[in-house]
Parts: sequence; C-alpha cells; structure tokens
Amino acid sequence: MNLEKMFEMQAELDRRIIKEKGLEGRDLLPGLILALQVELAECANEWRGFKFWSNDQQPRTCIINKKGETSRDYYKNPLLEEYVDCLHFILSIGNQIGYLNANDVTDMQFIVAENRGVSAFGDLFNSISSLSRELRGESIYLSSHDKYFKRKFIERHYQEIFLRFNTLGDYLGFTPEQIEQAYMDKNAVNHKRQQEGY
Repeated sequence: MNLEKMFEMQAELDRRIIKEKGLEGRDLLPGLILALQVELAECANEWRGFKFWSNDQQPRTCIINKKGETSRDYYKNPLLEEYVDCLHFILSIGNQIGYLNANDVTDMQFIVAENRGVSAFGDLFNSISSLSRELRGESIYLSSHDKYFKRKFIERHYQEIFLRFNTLGDYLGFTPEQIEQAYMDKNAVNHKRQQEGY
C-alpha cells in the first residue's frame, strides 16, 4: 500500500475543500477527530459483531446490481467503504498535525492476540480520544509549554491510531490492496462531490 501517495492525495483533497469552503486559518482538528469517531461508529454498525441482542450479526458486505448492470459495474461493500472513510480522516488528521513519516505507520506490525472484534473497535476509539485530549492540552504527562515533548506525544498517539486501525482492517479481513483501491475510488468520489457543490 502506497501510504505516502495516499497522504499526498488526501492533502490535495483537503486543500481543495479548505479553499472552496473558505476555511483558511481555521482549526479543523476537532471536527476531523469527531468525523473520524462518527465514521468509526458507522464502520462498527456495518460490522454488526457487537450486536449480541440481534440474530443478525453478520457484516454488511454485499454486491448490489442495478437492473442491466453487472456486479463489476456496480460493486458496493459497505463495511469496506466505512473503513476507508475512516482512513480519509486519519490521513487528514496526520496532514493537519504535520505528520511527515509515512514509513513509520506503513511498517507497523499488527496487534494480533487479544485485539479482536469489540476490543479492536474499542481500543481504536480510546486511541482517538487520547489524541484528542493531547491536542486540547489535557495531557497528564506534560505541561503545555513543553512543545517538543508535546509534539512527540501527539505523534505517538497518532501512530497508535494507525496501529489500531491497521489491526482492525486485518481483523475485518481487508488486504492492503483492497484498502488502497477503495481509498482511490472514494477519493475520486470526494473530488467529484466537491465539483458538484457537495
């Protein structure tokens, strides 16, 4: 998976949105973090594995055909789409905080043993919350005036989000190739939406 290219593509989309929506100079991180949490909840909802009260706990991965079209023409995997929507916001957050080393997150090993299902989603939510607290200056580790160490803690929390996100993708059965292709497809859709006044 060419994560460096994906960071660049996301930066291009973000610049376009900022310019076209007149958002220059605004702090977009709180909204990006909330958007990531919302998309992660939507991904969990498509996964359905936490719904112990329901007989329908199978993930929403399906092929939809419109009349006269082949499945190759119209393929939809709602679980993968929600997962990739999360990736868009994770990349945007990385670009916003100035995270510069795609290799750090590309080379991460997955957490495999206990981190399954509900735990994988819960741990990722917790990591996002930790980054949010750090960005708001509520760190229990450092005083807010120590910018160098604060920066290192922010990067560490961001790397942890990526690690847990990769672990979740592995658990959900997505290959790096599937994720990259779905990201490219959705990035194109997002550009088209901007063009159409979304």
